[in-house]
Amino acid sequence: MQRRILGLGAVLITVVGVAGCGSSDSGTSGASASGGSKTTTVKVGIIPIVDVAPLYLGQEKGFFSSRGLKLEMVSAQGGAAIIPGVVSGQFQFGFSNTTSLMVAQVKGVPVKSVVNGAASNGKVGGDVTGIAVKKDSPIKTAKDLVGRTVAVNTLQNIGDTTVRESVRKAGGDPSKVKFAEIPFDQMPAALDGGQVDAAWMGEPAQTIAKAQGARIVASPFAETDPKLTVATYFTATQTVQQNPELVKKFTEAMTESLQYASDHPDEARQVLTTYTKISGDVLKNLTLPSWPAEVDMASLEKLAALGEEDGLFGGKKPDLDALFS
Repeated sequence: MQRRILGLGAVLITVVGVAGCGSSDSGTSGASASGGSKTTTVKVGIIPIVDVAPLYLGQEKGFFSSRGLKLEMVSAQGGAAIIPGVVSGQFQFGFSNTTSLMVAQVKGVPVKSVVNGAASNGKVGGDVTGIAVKKDSPIKTAKDLVGRTVAVNTLQNIGDTTVRESVRKAGGDPSKVKFAEIPFDQMPAALDGGQVDAAWMGEPAQTIAKAQGARIVASPFAETDPKLTVATYFTATQTVQQNPELVKKFTEAMTESLQYASDHPDEARQVLTTYTKISGDVLKNLTLPSWPAEVDMASLEKLAALGEEDGLFGGKKPDLDALFS
């Protein structure tokens, strides 16, 4: 597959609210504690899930502070909610699934991906997201989801698009699957209580549900493409034009963070305890995504084609080169 480093010179589960790392207004500078150099406080809109562990690990390791950046993370339910905050200037950067960014671009929203975020680990049955059903459910494969209701965190997005692809590949009619929008952290209870027939879960919800007896019947990301680029960090195109040095520093620090997390998975797993309530057996057993420094353009082309098939882009085609390279 064609792989490309994201440009500008270098490159799902809400658990708890994230405490900000500083009280300064975003984008403002002040004297650092170490001396006369200046630090810039940067707000990053994130979903506090396993996927963003490299961001927190990089902050802990000093990859951002060494470049004069002080991060303040602000949590949201999904990428679709983060995009308006980035464009309005509420955040300088945001974390979003790639489908949300494609949808934004075709609607004329001025966004630009600047560094990779997370990818499928490619393991069917052991990926960072999976479709979970109750232990005694008659659903055995994705084909059995036809006529059933599946929970996703955001409707008309990467979740239902990749779930439909799993159903399609299993020989079912994806148009006959129903979807319900439920926050990730509420999915285990919704599934256990019979509110939905199945739930497309990320971590740690997936591990929590399995501990309650749930079974994973499909892995939509891995089944769509084993190297699927799931999410990236992005900014407003205005920020790229007006503050290229800030973008360069963030991109370089995040690239270093992704590499470190890939090389030190145990540390990446442990940093989850600093911004979520994950601990104990859940921490030990949860599945990690892949954190490559490169975006896989072939996988994004496939995801875009599926989005077109689902009617997500209103008859338009996203310009993947402009958005991700």
